[in-house]
Amino acid sequence: MERQQVAIIGAGISGLLACKYTLSKGFHPIVFEPESSVGGVWTKTIETTKLQTPKPLYQFSDFPWPSSVAEDFPDQHKVLDYVQAYAQHFHLLKHIKFNTRVSGIEYEGPQDEEIQAWSLWGGTGEPFSSKGKWKLIVEDLKTLSTEVYQMDFVIVCLGRFSGLPNIPEFPPNKGPEAFHGKVIHSMDYAAMDGKKAAEFIKGKRVIVVGFQKSALDIAMECSAANGTENPCTVFYRTAHWNIPDYLPWGFPLALLYFNRFSELMVHKPGEGFLLDLLATILAPLRWAYSKFVESDIKRKLRLGKHGMVPTHSFLHDISSCLISTVPEIFYDQVEEGKIKLKKAPSFSFCNNGVLVEGESTPMEADVVILATGFNGEKKLRDIFVCQTFQDSITGSLGAAIPLYRECIHPRIPQLAIIGFSESAANLYTSEMRCRWVAELLDGTFKLPSIEEMEKDVTKWDDYLKQYSGGYYRRKCIAALHIWYNDQLYKDMGWNPRRKKGFFAELFEPYGPLDYAPS
Repeated sequence: MERQQVAIIGAGISGLLACKYTLSKGFHPIVFEPESSVGGVWTKTIETTKLQTPKPLYQFSDFPWPSSVAEDFPDQHKVLDYVQAYAQHFHLLKHIKFNTRVSGIEYEGPQDEEIQAWSLWGGTGEPFSSKGKWKLIVEDLKTLSTEVYQMDFVIVCLGRFSGLPNIPEFPPNKGPEAFHGKVIHSMDYAAMDGKKAAEFIKGKRVIVVGFQKSALDIAMECSAANGTENPCTVFYRTAHWNIPDYLPWGFPLALLYFNRFSELMVHKPGEGFLLDLLATILAPLRWAYSKFVESDIKRKLRLGKHGMVPTHSFLHDISSCLISTVPEIFYDQVEEGKIKLKKAPSFSFCNNGVLVEGESTPMEADVVILATGFNGEKKLRDIFVCQTFQDSITGSLGAAIPLYRECIHPRIPQLAIIGFSESAANLYTSEMRCRWVAELLDGTFKLPSIEEMEKDVTKWDDYLKQYSGGYYRRKCIAALHIWYNDQLYKDMGWNPRRKKGFFAELFEPYGPLDYAPS
């Protein structure tokens, strides 16, 4: 029997994985990618950026890193080479339509009223339906022509960290338009090659807004270009537990946070009474783990000296996916006066620079680089033509994007979304989800009712709010990665216990190779 056609939007990490696993089940995927090559965010990255997750955690389960890459944190060029080698090894490139952008998707099938009355996903609980298809409006970016595709299922792999920059809002006449210098987003900076980026910042008074990975890397490049003559100023709102390495006091961080024992200390969505009680009993140990890691970070990075000690716990940051790896000599550059750190909860522009709230004298600047992240939710919302689906995908004001297993919206049929929930290693997480979606499409299991899925989504939302606080919309599962994977494996009817022996199962860290296809 002829297998159904599956559209995949995006050829980044998630898109390649979705293509590989749907192919393995005999489906016919078509991947639409606006760029001319695979790799997603790795195709346009700041020149000095390195992988910030240790290499053993950031790899495909059935395609290990080559032995020629010896370092634990390879640079962006080696990461991109690795991703491209994966696409070539599994013959994925012939399924990708490069330089094509999906400008909109529209469901052609039952009317909104009927869809909202369904008790099962898609009306029947099945991933495919003879009554409905997705219409994709696809633009060819080379010929500027438009083509319409009819597809049986859509996997959206747009990604949260590219495409649509998150620009802070400013009062009238106090935004970038008031500034006589240049204002760009980190996305624009990353799109420059190394030489052009160096020329752009050379001899300039640069302010970098933000304190996550891109901001730190840009600040380091500015300090290298300008030294103490024109020190780079970094604006931050909140100090976070960014880490110098994954070895607090010489002890592997994975043994503290990436094994089953560590997850026993966390209250989990859907857990029973005994696990809930155990997490409560182990709360002092959970606190001690955080303090142990925090003390090492404070010591190595001399945070107290720079007034950069966060007021929240390390567990809060790892549960919010707000952990970045600090460039090796970042705080040395701060001490030498090449980088200046300034707390700026809010600011506005004036003609010659930036005015921090509460201060009367503006900070003069020639260039302001906004490393303020991306608006992934709006990008996801805008891909839908239908207003009902636009409203459904973003959920309610006080909740994160409502995805069952972080893949399926209960009220949007024949569609999956990969890559809008974060973890400590997004490649690893995306692979697990793509395998789960492929098994769902293949009929290995069926989804529960819409009501049950929505209840599960609410439980995860409650967990996110408890441990991530105001960052719950990031949908970070880093502190419960194994618990989450267990659910996927149980759905698929596979054994989630991947280690040999009780103590190994409890204390050994889990990683991608533990889930390698047998």
